Amino acid sequence: MAAGPHRLLFYDYVEDILERRAPHREAHLARIGEGIAGGGMLMAGAVGDPPTGALFVFGDVPDADITAFADGDPYVAAGLVTGRRVVPWTVVASS
Repeated sequence: MAAGPHRLLFYDYVEDILERRAPHREAHLARIGEGIAGGGMLMAGAVGDPPTGALFVFGDVPDADITAFADGDPYVAAGLVTGRRVVPWTVVASS
């Protein structure tokens, strides 16, 4: 992949995410799969052990597309995400 502009979406999770996510997890993972299949999202995953949040890496897509992804995420709809933010990330090197 060529170096260039990317966008990062950060989620902050509720403290008891592991106990509360089960009913929403399959739909959440499917939403991520759709984002990756569509080409806008490059990768995603939980942050921390146990998870305290998540990180989603997008290519050079408009912030509105990222906001739309998050707005439709079952974890957001279920109140499992306590905060979120989109920040630019300029990649200077990659394999």
